[in-house]
Amino acid sequence: MCTPADAPRVIAPGDPIAEFWMSRPGLKRVLIVIPHLQAGERLLDVLPALESDMRVQVMISTPETGYRWSGIREYVRRLEGLVIPWHQAVNTRFDLILGACNWGLAELDGPILLMGHGAGSLGSRIGHDGDVDRHNLHRDHLMLGDAVIPTVLALATDDEKGALGEACAEALPGAVVAGDPSFDRMLAGRPYREAYREALGAAPGQRIVVVSSTWSKHSLFGSDPTVFARLAEELPRPEHLVVAVLHPFVWHGYGRRQVLAWLAGAREAGLVVLPPEEGWRAALAVADVAVGDLGSVLQYAAGLGVPTLMSTCSLDGVRPGSPAELVSRIAAPLRLDRPLAPQVSRAEPPTDGEREQVVRTITGRPGQALNILRGTCYALLGLAQPSHKVPVSPASLPEPIG
Repeated sequence: MCTPADAPRVIAPGDPIAEFWMSRPGLKRVLIVIPHLQAGERLLDVLPALESDMRVQVMISTPETGYRWSGIREYVRRLEGLVIPWHQAVNTRFDLILGACNWGLAELDGPILLMGHGAGSLGSRIGHDGDVDRHNLHRDHLMLGDAVIPTVLALATDDEKGALGEACAEALPGAVVAGDPSFDRMLAGRPYREAYREALGAAPGQRIVVVSSTWSKHSLFGSDPTVFARLAEELPRPEHLVVAVLHPFVWHGYGRRQVLAWLAGAREAGLVVLPPEEGWRAALAVADVAVGDLGSVLQYAAGLGVPTLMSTCSLDGVRPGSPAELVSRIAAPLRLDRPLAPQVSRAEPPTDGEREQVVRTITGRPGQALNILRGTCYALLGLAQPSHKVPVSPASLPEPIG
């Protein structure tokens, strides 16, 4: 990235000139790196463990890679944090850098904690190069030359540690099995079932069918963009509430106005559409059936014990041996060339053994992720942890798009 020497900077801790205006010198500087919404949302699961500490200043920046997702600046602005431009971030020394995607991290100065932003750390998608052996713990993702990029790599499960040893042994010394903070929040939300149902607009006794699509041509939406309308029209409306969850890349790749225009007919038929930021976890916590593809949402649904149907079209994009491939063996097949309502009505929940299999691919430390990540952050900061506990926050109430 080439930035003019006189490019404007934000008055913020870490800038020698800006220090004149700072009221509290000597704070530990933490940078949150948000290249896309799903990384941002995962980091927000962890941020409450740090940001209330008066010894810490949190800043936010978005990598400049030559491309930017539409809407990311607006998303970051809504977080109301101290946002600094990328050229300033790469010229500032930080005491801790938090990322949930490797984009831009190698350019930064400071200890890096890298975590995943979906179900598990390996990922399930075959990459653009078609290499079925390449996953998110491959050395291409974790190293720059001979140097390991993350100081600490937060893994979801112990099995991933074995996979890391085979794919990038250099990163093993910095690996810690932390579990999955997002899954923990879903579990913590289970007692709030009625509040979640009410927020979604479900009537008493109405079955909630959550329909999710990841991105790519193999996704549910990529295979059949009419699937949301078909489900809303085929499933008897008084007995069913169909809730749509689309991956942020769908929203940001095409634009909110366009996506809502494509879904207008389905919404008229009763489809409830959730925004990309939040709501999907609460919907899964109360789902009676989940319909989806190779994306993380269906993996979380199976881990929660929800009856699942997986689009057979999405299997073309699934890496063999991945978590999504496991779910494909447990979920009922969804065939888009046949009527959908009978398939939904036949969906069965996974057995206890099947559900436990999926959970083992999601988290090796159920209920513990926030505390493990908190301890890891404070170790990197060189600070003693505050004595007060940080409870796991239940999934936020869903706010459907009106």
